[in-house]
Amino acid sequence: MPETVLVTGGTGYIAGWCVVELLRRGYDVRTTVRSPGRERAVVDAVSTAVEPALLDRLTFAVADLTADDGWSAALDGVDHVLHVASPLGASSGDGDGDPDDLVGPARDGTLRVLRAATAAGVGRVVMTSAANAASPSSYATEGVTDETLWTDPDDPTLIPYRRSKTLAERAAWDFMASPEAHGSARSPGSPTELVTVLPGAVFGPVLTADNLGSVAIVARMVSGDLPGVPRIGLEVVDVRDLVDVHIRAMTSPDAAGERFLATGEFLWMADMARVLRDGLGERGHRVSTRQVPDFAVRLLARFRDHSLRDITPALGRRNRHTTAKAARLLGWQPRPARETVLDCAESLIAHGAVPVPVPVPATPASATAS
Repeated sequence: MPETVLVTGGTGYIAGWCVVELLRRGYDVRTTVRSPGRERAVVDAVSTAVEPALLDRLTFAVADLTADDGWSAALDGVDHVLHVASPLGASSGDGDGDPDDLVGPARDGTLRVLRAATAAGVGRVVMTSAANAASPSSYATEGVTDETLWTDPDDPTLIPYRRSKTLAERAAWDFMASPEAHGSARSPGSPTELVTVLPGAVFGPVLTADNLGSVAIVARMVSGDLPGVPRIGLEVVDVRDLVDVHIRAMTSPDAAGERFLATGEFLWMADMARVLRDGLGERGHRVSTRQVPDFAVRLLARFRDHSLRDITPALGRRNRHTTAKAARLLGWQPRPARETVLDCAESLIAHGAVPVPVPVPATPASATAS
């Protein structure tokens, strides 16, 4: 009998691909949505990448990370959990919001899932954290770091997103070490195990144009909405490779109780822009490769666009992580970043998320002379 895997937040970009790949690999999949009306969106997205017959193995549970209701039922009969979702909170996104608007919901939502999972006797929970939870504070140093490093959540310069991911993962490990986690199961047996996966910047194909998630920046680049690119570097990981490492972490005996970085090749945004221009040909003519000077980004962040405040600490920094542990214990290898970036753009175009005008053929000189 196939194992059942719960994927949290089925409407999300990463979660949608988790559902797709689990169905392809023969699992029964249950995914959470915040309301029954969101089920159709998940089915529509997943159906673009799986055979129709596989959808019979997809079921839904209504549960919200910000509330207790529904989680016990969602975890009933589940073998494993991929906890991918994280609530966005009420932060305005303009750099002026209360940091707790992100931290509280992310931490509390994670604990809700873990309490329900341990009570239900789930075998393993794989939680999506972020490479930013294993990075030098304030991007103050440049070097290669591994899973043993924890971002300092008390650093006053830490942006709310990084603090929320760090504190949510810390809370998860603390809970799993507590008596509550080991004494709450409804049936005797092995205790629930936790694994965390820490991805870099997630790009790759989309399932739908309705929820672009982290790939929205690529859509803006291809559509010409960005007149220039900041001096920001990204460790690009393909969403398909990220899902693969989640499933490897779910099934490998060696993964229990471990953190795994899941980052890929480092690219400056200017490098990404050149990949798009070169790889898309005429369809990439609107991609700007102009690099915006650091001082200009800081001025914009201070006086015009406060949302840019979150990226200013990373300007010019080349922080990198090693994935040697995932390679050694899980046999995981990410694909080249160029392939990921181009597949992302091609998918956005195919789904209509980026309107690409058809070039007008040049009029022959002989025709204009007649």
